[in-house]
Amino acid sequence: MIIEARYNGPPDSGNGGWSAGVFASAYGGSGPVEVTLRRPPPLDVPLTLTEGRVYDPTGEVVAQLGAAEPFDVVAPPVDPATARSASAAYPGLVGHPFPGCFVCGPERADGLRIFPGPQPEGRTAAPWRVPERVEVATVWAALDCPGGWTVLGADRPYLLGRIATQVEALPEPGTECVVTGVVIAMQGRKALVHTSLFAPEGDLLAHARATWIAV
Repeated sequence: MIIEARYNGPPDSGNGGWSAGVFASAYGGSGPVEVTLRRPPPLDVPLTLTEGRVYDPTGEVVAQLGAAEPFDVVAPPVDPATARSASAAYPGLVGHPFPGCFVCGPERADGLRIFPGPQPEGRTAAPWRVPERVEVATVWAALDCPGGWTVLGADRPYLLGRIATQVEALPEPGTECVVTGVVIAMQGRKALVHTSLFAPEGDLLAHARATWIAV
């Protein structure tokens, strides 16, 4: 496995959701997978998956994986018009800790350009124009940053620590989907969040639970 440089989150490491999705795809299994990131995923180096652990070339553990029990938690949906309105107020447009992030970075014309704006009660929402090439890692990436933006800010960076994702179906390329996030609990430096991906008609395509850690 290689996390190519274009799939970065912070400048020198992989986007957490994309990287976790790559690892989960290699891990396989028929149910949801949980990925715990032990260090920022390195870019453009070969990574090896052995017995549920991802190693870099030096033998350092990058991530641990395991089967997750199916879960029903879903960040509440919103209609496309509400998602577009929320996205217009995306705080990352004026202050972003990682403006080159593949998923939510405003500087990335070639990224997913998911800009989650605030909603009441600790929620976020954003429209997402699905790219022509979609794979499982794309969905994991789309479910990443909308959860982080329930808690992070330009002067309050968080990084993904753990994520479990349940993918029901891949979105259709070229369609405008909706991604939502909600913060469930804050425990010291940790934030527990849920995210969901909805098709244009409102059908649930995938959802995730994740832990973000303040840095």
